[in-house]
Amino acid sequence: QVQVVESGGGLVQAGGSLRLTCTASGRTNGRVAMAWFRQAPDKEREFVSVIRYNSETRYSSSVKGRFTISRDNSKATVYLQMNNLKPEDTAVYYCGLDLPPYIISSQLEYEEGYDYWGQGTQVTVSS
Repeated sequence: QVQVVESGGGLVQAGGSLRLTCTASGRTNGRVAMAWFRQAPDKEREFVSVIRYNSETRYSSSVKGRFTISRDNSKATVYLQMNNLKPEDTAVYYCGLDLPPYIISSQLEYEEGYDYWGQGTQVTVSS
């Protein structure tokens, strides 16, 4: 059984920072590939960032330059450092785990390919 747990959300003023953490437990075979998606009220879930099995990273255009994704393989944990937060970053942030066979590059930004999801963590940015 595999579990994915997110943490680190909260309330922050515009311009502030938060670091989200996503930890996978169970039979993950060590190196984890994970992505962050987010869903704002009355909007569809959207891609934010991913770190692949080969350490390649990708960001959506809306967060590039402000967010940084990183990984600690020893802990099966991925982090999302979010700086210069804006009110439009307000959403529930979800972590998706990608297990072998890994998602191909062209499909990384679609949630359907991820094997497990966490329960989400709320991020609220006040203006």
